[in-house]
Amino acid sequence: MDNFFKEIDFAKYSSLRIGPKSEVLVINEIGEYDEYQILGLANNVLVSPTPPKFAVLGAAFDYIHQEEDRLYVGCATKSGKLLSYAKKHDLANLEFLGKLPGSLGGLVKMNAGLKEWEIFNYIHSIKTNKGYINKEEIGYSYRHTDINTIVYEVVFNIEKGYSKTQAELFKRMRDNQPQLPSAGSCFKNPQGDAAGRLIEAVGLKGVCQGDMSFSQEHANFLVNLGSGTYEDALSLIQRAQEKVKEEFSVDLETEVIIY
Repeated sequence: MDNFFKEIDFAKYSSLRIGPKSEVLVINEIGEYDEYQILGLANNVLVSPTPPKFAVLGAAFDYIHQEEDRLYVGCATKSGKLLSYAKKHDLANLEFLGKLPGSLGGLVKMNAGLKEWEIFNYIHSIKTNKGYINKEEIGYSYRHTDINTIVYEVVFNIEKGYSKTQAELFKRMRDNQPQLPSAGSCFKNPQGDAAGRLIEAVGLKGVCQGDMSFSQEHANFLVNLGSGTYEDALSLIQRAQEKVKEEFSVDLETEVIIY
């Protein structure tokens, strides 16, 4: 498969429903793409009116292949597809992917998960244009990795035993989250605390700027009430950081990626 360009309307494509129309490179061949910012399904991004050059992985990297105790997954594969595979083939440890939107590349890059369940807990290695890199050689922590290149494939250690109980637990945990357009958690939880608690404590829960708001249901979700803009979103993010710093001397670090 060859690479090609396609137009993406980020006001429809991104989960925040914000952003311009932009020509994006669709990558179907492993190579050097240093001038491009790689993007997944735009579930945790805030795209400005003047974005960088974006690229996404194409259909060539949408696959799941099982070999003995390893699972090889292309990074264009959606989380829901992998979860369905795990359920069908009775594989353990991937239940946390339920209602965790995104493609595998994005989830790996930000070490996505739910509370202590993180994707890196179950990874064996990743594949970049330099070949396979074992997990032990990669720096990673809560919602962060040191990966600064395109990940084309992720290899999981697998074991048998899909847990319906765990799947139901994760579903219940996520059912409490707002259903309006959002980028998921806006800020990373500071050590020993919760970003939502801090935002609520400084009086910003439910506060609006234009059509953007910190959700009434969960203060750490920045939601779009209809026609929110990049400027409105950025203004609320900065306001929360300033107020929390002022009142609690805590630096809130964004989990949403701003382009």
